[in-house]
Amino acid sequence: MNKKTLAIAIATSVFTSQAVAIELYNADGSTFAIGGHVSVALSDSEKGELEVISASPRLNFNATQDMGNGFVADAKGEWALNYLTNSANAFTTRLGYIGLTHEDAGRVVVGTQWAPYYNAVATTDKPIAFANDFTYSDHANLGTGRADKMVSYTNTLALGESHALTMSGAWQGAHDDYEARLQAAISYNISAFAVNYAFTTGDVGTIVAESHIVSASYGSWDKGLYVSGAYSMGEYMIQELEETNAMEFLAGYALSNGVNLIANYESVTDEKKNSSVYETAAIQAEYKFTPTFVGFGGFQFGLDGSEEDNNQWKLGVRYYL
Repeated sequence: MNKKTLAIAIATSVFTSQAVAIELYNADGSTFAIGGHVSVALSDSEKGELEVISASPRLNFNATQDMGNGFVADAKGEWALNYLTNSANAFTTRLGYIGLTHEDAGRVVVGTQWAPYYNAVATTDKPIAFANDFTYSDHANLGTGRADKMVSYTNTLALGESHALTMSGAWQGAHDDYEARLQAAISYNISAFAVNYAFTTGDVGTIVAESHIVSASYGSWDKGLYVSGAYSMGEYMIQELEETNAMEFLAGYALSNGVNLIANYESVTDEKKNSSVYETAAIQAEYKFTPTFVGFGGFQFGLDGSEEDNNQWKLGVRYYL
């Protein structure tokens, strides 16, 4: 792959069903683009009343620079937007990093970034309305989602025309009660199939918070049939529970008319108490009015009878910038 094309793809990738950016500058080995999306929806609140909510809106910039000798540097900043309430905190940080990529030597990233661990989670974290929740429990500190202050290295080895092996490792420094954390991830792709494993560990105060996760997927999201599943085994990773197992299953079928029909299931169990923390299932649909204007809706069923996981629905639109 051409190194500039490679770096642009890395800089604009956000592990979502769609990544859109408007390129403002491309000359002399440098590029600059802005992107993100604005999303709003109607939903029933915990009290069963109708309310307007946002759906993870964000604004980002992406820049790349050809450094020569096969190296391309890139920088990304991304902020969550608060546009539904009057507040001094209109922007909060989602991502902020500088990366350096070489076609053969791999990629190093320093800053707040999607962690290598998340590569195994991302297979099930696709729908707009309802998706994987368990990975976001203290994800910035534990390095399971958008990890704060991380250094990571990733390299992909092409093993033939349709096979690829990706290996990653990462480190986060100590802060507050969190000691230095380490993680590693590996992925193997065979055409439309992918299998993934990731591990993260580190002390938090007097305990060790660690997790193993495995996942598998088939297909490409929003392109025909897509199925995936993830299963994690963690200690002090979710709601500070001593031992939890979590799973997520996702299936989507994208039709040629722009409709994507989706079903997913998620559960988290407290293994020490042999009880459910929460269990949900959802049916959803997304429709592309245009490539950058998407409608979405879904109904989530609370399967464990707990008050905080009662039935819920969402209906909204997302406009990609």
